[in-house]
Amino acid sequence: MAKKDKKAGKKDSQLILRLSKEDRDAFVELCKELDTSAAREIRHFIRKFLKDHGKR
Repeated sequence: MAKKDKKAGKKDSQLILRLSKEDRDAFVELCKELDTSAAREIRHFIRKFLKDHGKR
C-alpha cells in the first residue's frame, strides 16, 4: 500500500509562549472539561484574531 499523501493544511510551525503554571493548568483542565484541546482552542483564537483584524 502506498504512503498516504500528507494531510492538506498540515501544521508545520510552532509558537512557544510562557505563562504561569497555574494559568496553563487551569486552561488545560477547562479544555478537557469542554472536550477540546488547548492547541485547538489557541489555533481557534489565532484564526479569529487574524480575521477580526483583516489579516485573513
